[in-house]
Parts: sequence; C-alpha cells; structure tokens
Amino acid sequence: MSGDSGLAIGGVEGRLQRLRDAAETKPVATADAAWAWITELAKRSKRDAASTDAECNELFRLGVPPENLDGPTDGLLVMTTTNPALDAAVRAVAGLWMPWQGKRFRNSDGTGENRMARNSTVVSRLLWPLYSMRDAEEGKLAFDFKTYVEAGKDDPDRQVMVIDYADIESNPRLLIRSIRDELVEIVDSVFLGKILYHSGSDKYNKIGYFALRTH
Repeated sequence: MSGDSGLAIGGVEGRLQRLRDAAETKPVATADAAWAWITELAKRSKRDAASTDAECNELFRLGVPPENLDGPTDGLLVMTTTNPALDAAVRAVAGLWMPWQGKRFRNSDGTGENRMARNSTVVSRLLWPLYSMRDAEEGKLAFDFKTYVEAGKDDPDRQVMVIDYADIESNPRLLIRSIRDELVEIVDSVFLGKILYHSGSDKYNKIGYFALRTH
C-alpha cells in the first residue's frame, strides 16, 4: 500500500487511509491515533450528535470484519442514537458510572462474553434477579455471545462480525437477547461497533456505537 495513497482523498476516508498507510511502519502509534479519533467522536457527540452519528456511520462502513480477534478488549461507549432525551440521560449516567469495560473473544470457537466492573452486580440483580455474573481477575464476565460474519442488518451491503446474544439461553430475555452488535476493524487492534435492537420480525434499529481495542 502506497504511503501517500490517502493524500488525494479527503474527509473520513482519507484520514482513515492515511492511518492505515502509517500502520505498516508504526502500528502502535496508528492504533493510538485511531483510538484518539474515536474518543474525540464520543466527546463531540455531546454537542453535535447528528454529525457525529454521520461520521461514525461513514467510518463503520469503511471497516472490515475482524480476523483472528482473540482475548480481552477494552471498550468505549461512543454514543447512543435513540432520542435526545434518552441519549442525554445515558450520557449523564455513563459519565458517573460505566459498568461495561469491554469484551473478551475466543476465536477458536466463535464465542465470548462482556467484561463488567465488579460493582455492576448491584444493578444486574435489580434488572435480572435470576441472572448471575461470573467472577474474573479484573471484575465480572456476563452476557455471553456467539460471533460469525454475515451482511449487516443496518448495512446489508457490508460484511460485519455479528456479536449475537439471542441464542444463548442463559442470557436474560429482557433487553439482552434483543441486542445484536455488529463489529468492524478500523485499523489493526481498533474496532468500531454498532448496537442494534431487534424490534420484531427482521427489523433492527440502531441504538448506538461502541469501540473496542485489544490489550
């Protein structure tokens, strides 16, 4: 890949291409820069949700399904895309307390689970009193999933990694089994995801974006 291939392209695509070009010689610095970009998008969403949503969507569509994603990742809730009042409430709560820490993947069998803060069991017991999180070295593990690659529900012309909670019987039926995450790799070790809510039949509504980074 040519080192100047992104110079003639502007906007999100050009910026991403320049990062990918730089990754050939500076993979760690490139991952840091991509993560900083996504972190800035999360901050910008508080004052300009519409343009941030559009940029996240464009960036997502330029991604590719992850290959060989394995082990723990750190997570960031970039933004929610429900309605202004609910999005503001989510930002306020997340600013004070964020129980979700990321995900852990097992590439060998296409499964994984979410990494949660140790104190997240308090809220979990209120919402799902019959559901038990599992202990881990750095907190809790919960909400198991299966992974596979197929066309996206929000982007049927793109291949994505699906993070599927629906077929795991141990997952709570309330909310969790209606969530479908879709994930793409932006640059090596940095990933952007869409959170979709299954609202019946084959209808899915986008309710937010998240990002992951491998340890």
